[in-house]
Amino acid sequence: MYLSNKRININKRKRKGNPIRIFILVILIGVGIYVNQVVIADVPPLFLPTPTPTRAPESYVTDAQKLENEGKLSQAIDAYRQAIQVDAKNSGNYISLSRLLVYLNRYEEAIEAASNALLINDNNAMAYALRGWAQGLSGDFLNGTASLKRAIELDPNNYVPYAYISEVYGLQYENNPAIIGVIDNAISNSQKARDINANTLETHRARGYVQELVGSYGEAVQEYAAAININKYIPDLFLMLGRVYYYPDVAEYDLAVEAFREADLLNPSNPLPDVYLSKVYQTQGSYPTAIQYAEKAVVDDPTNPYYYGNLGVLYYRNYEYSKAIQNLRLIIRGGTTEDGTTVAALPLDYGTIAQYYQIYGLALARSGECPEAMQISEALLKNVGNDDIIVYNAGEMVNICTGVSSDN
Repeated sequence: MYLSNKRININKRKRKGNPIRIFILVILIGVGIYVNQVVIADVPPLFLPTPTPTRAPESYVTDAQKLENEGKLSQAIDAYRQAIQVDAKNSGNYISLSRLLVYLNRYEEAIEAASNALLINDNNAMAYALRGWAQGLSGDFLNGTASLKRAIELDPNNYVPYAYISEVYGLQYENNPAIIGVIDNAISNSQKARDINANTLETHRARGYVQELVGSYGEAVQEYAAAININKYIPDLFLMLGRVYYYPDVAEYDLAVEAFREADLLNPSNPLPDVYLSKVYQTQGSYPTAIQYAEKAVVDDPTNPYYYGNLGVLYYRNYEYSKAIQNLRLIIRGGTTEDGTTVAALPLDYGTIAQYYQIYGLALARSGECPEAMQISEALLKNVGNDDIIVYNAGEMVNICTGVSSDN
């Protein structure tokens, strides 16, 4: 094979570049850089959720106010809570929330909401007023009056704390009438609220309650009616009005039923309208209807022993002794319901509790359960024997059981 020894010419002549082609290439490179750095950078990543605009807190407040004006208090509460989630530093929303919670008897939540407002501003008179009102309504009279006095100190020309503290003093008086001066405090503070602003819901409510406590039932009806005319969606106002109609000195039972039913419609979870309705129908001798409402009260609050006592008494009046015994035994011995709810026993004492023990003993005697009936009779005579009616009923248990024993 023959190989040529000629060297390869590395200095071969280069082709000249085409200027037009170079110009086009530069343009394409520039376009690529622009697309990569500008256009693609503005395109969101694929498959990520599209962000939604956040609602302004004011829109939730507007919704809450609209719902409140329509009487939808539970929904208004939810709207205020949403407003607080968006803007947790607005004390006004906590105050509005606290007031609505009080209207629906959710006192612990109301106290918490008012306290949160005070964390934002420790000198907020309305927050102190609402916290004190809720504390008093829940039975904490000492802290309730302390909070309300602080509200008055911060804003002495505001009628609301005077109205609220009047009601708390009234509750304290109702709980223990022997406390010196407490009813006078209730009266004087309600008058102070009236002097500052007579035509408000809070003033009419406080004045109505004071008039109820002192037995001026006609004036109480007028004040409660005036408060309802301002706001017809507050359950407690109808409860108070119905209570006045139910008093023996008034005895407007049809009007009482109407008011209690309205209170029940506005706040179905509150057992008190059902309790009062059961008492009205009991007074009228309509025991089956009374029992229905008493049963509903137990469902609404299955831990309250007094509601079982009320139901047991009604069963006894309706000659359903076994059911009377079942309910009254639960509160006299204490125990657990069929669904596992624990009910505390009520120690024997005068008043309503003594009535439960008497009815229980009589039901036992009439059902032939005499050993336990005799124990109840003995306990009544030993512990609350300074009452003629109690002594008579304790003796009646013995008489019934003696008759049963002699028949055998």
